[in-house]
Amino acid sequence: MNSRRDFLQKLTASLIILNLPGQVSAATNSLTTQSTQTYDGPALRVAIMGLGSYGARVAEAMQACKKARVVGVISGTPSKISEWQRKYNIPAKNCYNYENFDEIKNNPDIDAVYVITPNALHRDQVIRVAKAGKHVICEKPMGLNAKECQDMIDACKAAKVKLLVGYRMHFEPNTVDIINQRKRGEFGKILSFEGGTGFPIGDPTQWRLNKALAGGGSLMDVGIYAINGARYMVGEEPVWVTAQETKTNPAKFKDGVDETIQFQLGFPSGAIASCVTSYNISLDRFMLNGDKGFAELRPAFGYGPIKARTNKGELDFPHVMHQTTQMDEMAAIILGNKKPVVPVDGEEGLRDLKIIDAIYQAVKTGSKVSLS
Repeated sequence: MNSRRDFLQKLTASLIILNLPGQVSAATNSLTTQSTQTYDGPALRVAIMGLGSYGARVAEAMQACKKARVVGVISGTPSKISEWQRKYNIPAKNCYNYENFDEIKNNPDIDAVYVITPNALHRDQVIRVAKAGKHVICEKPMGLNAKECQDMIDACKAAKVKLLVGYRMHFEPNTVDIINQRKRGEFGKILSFEGGTGFPIGDPTQWRLNKALAGGGSLMDVGIYAINGARYMVGEEPVWVTAQETKTNPAKFKDGVDETIQFQLGFPSGAIASCVTSYNISLDRFMLNGDKGFAELRPAFGYGPIKARTNKGELDFPHVMHQTTQMDEMAAIILGNKKPVVPVDGEEGLRDLKIIDAIYQAVKTGSKVSLS
């Protein structure tokens, strides 16, 4: 199975091909850790559900967190549980499988569960965690469709627990700085956004190419970055969408699993977004254009370092492993009600899935779809 870590490797290779100055060495630099400032407040105690490659990445990143720590695991693979117990000093009482994890309701040592499983499992697992009285962080896409997202939101509200979605880019400093510049009017009237998100996917038997588990193809996996990026870069919610699909390998990308989708979004101000997402093309670039300036992120959504520039010059923020910053910030949201620059709650996940639903509808019908 190809992993998200494999994606970074492919991205680095693509940068070599593209010959982008400075990108390759930056992409392969060792990850820096958080600053040495002390923190004396409470820590969010997290159980990771799903011990695959991305779950491992989150756990590794959390070793540098000040406000969050890994205290438990949920997995269907006993050998992985044993490995994580040894690596992260996790007690047996904080280890669960997919059949018995409802018992976390009786475990006061776990505050939240980070659900990092295939997309089709998110809805039911999030609802079960909520019913157990624990806060939930759900990896994106939040669900297979907007209805699933609403079910998850309703369940968490009923249980009086918080529901966050793993939007790591909402805390990435280059991204946040550009959003703040746009809010201050430094780019003037926003005219357009361009977003490219993609990589050549490998193993055809992996779950990301299984419609039943993934819910789609590249749009569900990396296309959500372009959708979400268009929204937070433009600063508006789109009102219409059009879309077209290209499939060059139907044997690999079967019915319901998209290879490449081009989509366009229209915003109330008249701004437009033109985006491409693909499992066949290496793409990692955002471009925001205003009548007084521009901002470019390239790479825009990979694990980093993210590179950014505006019409005023390059941005130069130190690189911190994205998931380290994400988990510290999410701990502050859950424990201290901190308000992020861009929301990461269930409503944010729902908005993206409404747009994904509309894009698939536009591909199917060939028509412009209104977003209400």
